[in-house]
Amino acid sequence: MALTGKELEILRQLGEGETPQKTASLVLSKVAAQFAGRVALISSFGAESAVLLALLAQNDPQIPVYFLDTKRHFPETLLYRDQLVQFLGLKNLRILSPSDEALKDRDPQDQLAGFDPDACCALRKVEPLDAVLPEFDLWLTGRKRMQSLTRAALPVIEPQKDGTVKINPLAQWQQADITHFMREKGLPQHPLVAKGYLSIGCVPCTRPVKEGEDSRAGRWAGKVKMECGIHRPVPRQA
Repeated sequence: MALTGKELEILRQLGEGETPQKTASLVLSKVAAQFAGRVALISSFGAESAVLLALLAQNDPQIPVYFLDTKRHFPETLLYRDQLVQFLGLKNLRILSPSDEALKDRDPQDQLAGFDPDACCALRKVEPLDAVLPEFDLWLTGRKRMQSLTRAALPVIEPQKDGTVKINPLAQWQQADITHFMREKGLPQHPLVAKGYLSIGCVPCTRPVKEGEDSRAGRWAGKVKMECGIHRPVPRQA
């Protein structure tokens, strides 16, 4: 069900003129209180995921958290996912995966990412998520403007063409905000961060970030591709 104009306007007014941290807190508290049963969160359980998950747990640990198990994740990511769920007391983790039949038919040798990464993301991420998207009116994501040029103009409230809304509570956060929050809350860090992985996806399409690169430079390195297909680029306007 699409949000009403009044509901959308209420969301758009949240946190106007506030600090990034205050904005995130206001958005999460409002969404948890007013949209229970209509909102879910998508999490990669990656390098910075603990922040949004912690804010969610503070407000309502029953809100569904969807993790896309592509079958190509680093083992460290799967262990970190389970660690964070327990540490934060999240009560509603839901795991989505491509079907065995689809994998056998379209990527029988696990090589699709090498020659058609868009098709691989569609198979392993976009299509499994598409199956549950209609169940919710609002989707929380951990995207941030500072991550890359494709996210430079990312709004906190992001209406979609179908009337649903993506909410990006951390859109305004900088790396210093992330670091401070994680230290303040004592949040565990993804083990690959210490090895230079600042944005963590599937094994074939992720490498450590080099000095001076943005945090997502290690994703699909050397390719034009910059997003998996779940989200679209939101570049800064000229």
